[in-house]
Amino acid sequence: MAEGEILAVVGETGSGKSTLAATVAGGVGVAQWGSPLISGGDLQVLGNNVRSLSKRAHDRMTLRVGFLPQDAGANLASRLTIGENIAEPIFSRDRRFDQTFAGQAVATLIDAVRLPLGIMNRYPHELSRGQRQRVAIARALILEPELLVADDPTSGIDVTVRATILDIIRELQSQRSFSALVVTTDLGEVQRITDRVLIMHRGVVAAHGRIDDVLDNPHHPYVVGLARNREREREETHKEYVR
Repeated sequence: MAEGEILAVVGETGSGKSTLAATVAGGVGVAQWGSPLISGGDLQVLGNNVRSLSKRAHDRMTLRVGFLPQDAGANLASRLTIGENIAEPIFSRDRRFDQTFAGQAVATLIDAVRLPLGIMNRYPHELSRGQRQRVAIARALILEPELLVADDPTSGIDVTVRATILDIIRELQSQRSFSALVVTTDLGEVQRITDRVLIMHRGVVAAHGRIDDVLDNPHHPYVVGLARNREREREETHKEYVR
C-alpha cells in the first residue's frame, strides 16, 4: 500500500481476509515476545518488519494502527457510555490523560461520524446497529492512527445504511490522510471507496491493482468468475435502463 491510500481486500468467506487484516493490525498469533507467528513470507507495517519485532516495538507499532474488527459496533462495552467507549483507548494507555482534552477529541469524532453530540452520555443498547458501528469507527480513530484496518465494516448493517458507513470512512481518510485497509466481500462497496483492490482466494493473493485493470484482464480462475459476474450485472442494469 502507498501512504495515504485506501486498499480494499476482497474474497469469499474463508479466503484469509480477516486473518490478514488482524495480523496487519498486530492482533493475531502474537508470541510472548510480541511478534506475530508468521509461518511463511514477510509482512511490513508502517516500515516495520512485523516478523522480527520485539514486544516494545510491536506495542509502539500498534499505537499507530487503528483496528475496526468484525462486528465492532456490536461489541462495545455495555457498561460504558458512548463517550467512554470512544475514549477508552486513550485512558487504557494513560490514565492521567487530560479529561477535558479527551472529551474534546471524542466530541470531534462523534461529529465526524455524523452522530449528534447528545449521544455521548447514552449507552450502546440505546443506539441502532448502524449508529454503534459509527461509534466503533470513532473509537478506532481516537488515537489518530496512520493506518486504519477495517474488517468488513458493513457486515450485519442494514443495506440502507451501508453506503453511509463507507462514505464516512472515505471522508475521514481524506480529511485525516491516514492509510486504510478495508476488507469487504462486495465489489460494489470497493468502488464506492477506492479503485485499488487486493483479491484473495484460499489464503493467497489472486490479483492486486486497479479494480478495472484486474477485472478487465483476469488471470486467476476466481478473478475470472468475479469479472463474469460484474459483466452480467452490467448487462442486467443496461436492460433495466432500456426498459
